[in-house]
Amino acid sequence: MPKPDLIIFDCDGVLVDSEIVAARVEAELLREAGHEITPEELAQHYAGLTFRDILMKIEKEAQILFKATIIEECEALVDKRLRAEVKAIPGTAEAVQGLGIPHCICSNSSTQRIEAMLTRTRLLPLFEGVIYSSLETPTKLPKPAPDVFLHAAKEKGADPANSFVIEDSVHGITGARAAGMRVIGFTGASHTHPLHADMLMEAGAETTISRMADLNKTIEALSSFAADI
Repeated sequence: MPKPDLIIFDCDGVLVDSEIVAARVEAELLREAGHEITPEELAQHYAGLTFRDILMKIEKEAQILFKATIIEECEALVDKRLRAEVKAIPGTAEAVQGLGIPHCICSNSSTQRIEAMLTRTRLLPLFEGVIYSSLETPTKLPKPAPDVFLHAAKEKGADPANSFVIEDSVHGITGARAAGMRVIGFTGASHTHPLHADMLMEAGAETTISRMADLNKTIEALSSFAADI
């Protein structure tokens, strides 16, 4: 049976249960700035985006201007909370160790934050040297742009059409599909919601899983037939 060239993992909400932690901090800061939103609403509508992009969308939608320092304040608070609270998604280490396929991370988070989270969750040895942050690619364009995915494929010598991406957000799936890659949606983190799987499928995921224990057999099953990208 043919094997993929590369398996690409998003980090937040796929490898580590960090989206809800960040959403709680971001929602608190937004409420203090006059925009009422819950962490659950924030995670559902804006998961996968940088906080800068979230602010830009809210400013446009709600006609509100935020203070210039809110981004730096948020980044510092999120980093502090993640260092103290973030946990690995159950079964992640076993799933990655059982792949037998080249793999990497493509994320909108900074390499520093990713490494800090993976260090706390003891996942870093599985991804040392294969962490790609959109902030550090040649274009620096975050998802939903496809740039970080294409950069990783080039670095790893992989054919995008024979690469799988594991994503928990619509924005990440949009970027992966634009890169010509196949996508498995993941709904096993704390920020998941009743419509999560449907949203990921509508964005272009071929299927969704809610447990990392199902990852390898899902990749094996999907690898047995070609997808219409």
